[in-house]
Amino acid sequence: MSVHASPLALGGSGTGGQHTHVTALAEALGRRGHDVRVYTRRDGAAPDDVVRTVDGYTVEHVPAGPAEELPVDALLPHVGDFGRWLAAHWRDDAARPDVIHGHFWLSGLAALTATAEHRIPVVQTYHGLGTVKRRLLKDHDSSPEARVGLERTLGTMVDRVVAQCEDEVTELGRMGIRRADTVIVPSGVDGERFAPSGPRADHLRAGMRRILSVGPLLPRKGFADLVEALRRVPGAELVVVGGPAPDRIDRDPEARRLMELADRCGVGDRVRLVGAVPQQDLPGWYRSADVLACAPWYEPFGLTPLEAMSCGVPVVAYEVGGIGESVIDNVTGLLVPPRDVPAMAAALRGLLGDEVRRMSYASAAIDRVRSRYTWERTAIDVERVYRAVTGEGATTGDAETDADADAEDEALTDVTS
Repeated sequence: MSVHASPLALGGSGTGGQHTHVTALAEALGRRGHDVRVYTRRDGAAPDDVVRTVDGYTVEHVPAGPAEELPVDALLPHVGDFGRWLAAHWRDDAARPDVIHGHFWLSGLAALTATAEHRIPVVQTYHGLGTVKRRLLKDHDSSPEARVGLERTLGTMVDRVVAQCEDEVTELGRMGIRRADTVIVPSGVDGERFAPSGPRADHLRAGMRRILSVGPLLPRKGFADLVEALRRVPGAELVVVGGPAPDRIDRDPEARRLMELADRCGVGDRVRLVGAVPQQDLPGWYRSADVLACAPWYEPFGLTPLEAMSCGVPVVAYEVGGIGESVIDNVTGLLVPPRDVPAMAAALRGLLGDEVRRMSYASAAIDRVRSRYTWERTAIDVERVYRAVTGEGATTGDAETDADADAEDEALTDVTS
């Protein structure tokens, strides 16, 4: 269940890590022989009620609220309708699932509503917690006032919480959610698509080192920090991929704010806002970069560092959330204190000026992703959670995969020690 993040919208403006996660997990579980259905809110009149994708899973559109795009923070009043529609839909035994996986807190609430009538196990992945968002964004947090309390209740009522990193587990513990009811399963990366070899986006400025950053144009993504850091990184350009479509980027308020800041910092000629790009073009942008810079104020997990690492690009990032676990400092990249612009600038300048170290980090980054962050491994770990909450046992194939994964982790330890 993914109330606001439909796989069919992946690649459009406003889409992010949850869209990628839900899509890739559905594909990976489908490859393992499961019947996967993604329930998402109908937000337009164009899609059919039921869409069978070429990747083998099904998307079903649930009528809940107006059939138009709404901000995520405006969806809470429609969550009850979403759940009640599913409860009625699942009165037909043939349509009833064996397990429900809620993605984001709104989906979890809808799942609890839908299962009030039918006892179906519910697994929950938060994709970000309201407590963290409120603590860091303060008055800039637009989440509903009830979010924190509802997330806490949700975590105590579902059968299992799937966290994406140890940092999230710690936060869940502060909320009163038992460690015994939580399991860590990080996201994965499509290693075939995000690979070191393949097309590269063009360099418009010959001889200029490229710092790439990827994500929606939101203040909390920290692009302004990177613009300010660029003043102290001569001979480099900052390219930001994400946000509205390229033909609308000039009218975007955050884009205008960033370019005005760049002009004030004297780096306007070295900052380029690309806008949203098709999913198939994203690996080429990663490959064109000398380094990926990530400066979010907070980050539940962080897929873009893993995608870059899978393409053989080292990462310089604020040590927040899951990024502090996926990026190994001084091995696959560099981690700096959050909101420390001088430290970010120094790390970027040092890495771009040391080609041997940059290439060493790039090689280790590829090994890191291939050994730990594949969607196949994510699907196997999630599948194990499903079996636990439905009362099924592990299979021989799972045991073999566990042994393979342990061997991969040992190999990685050798690389990183």
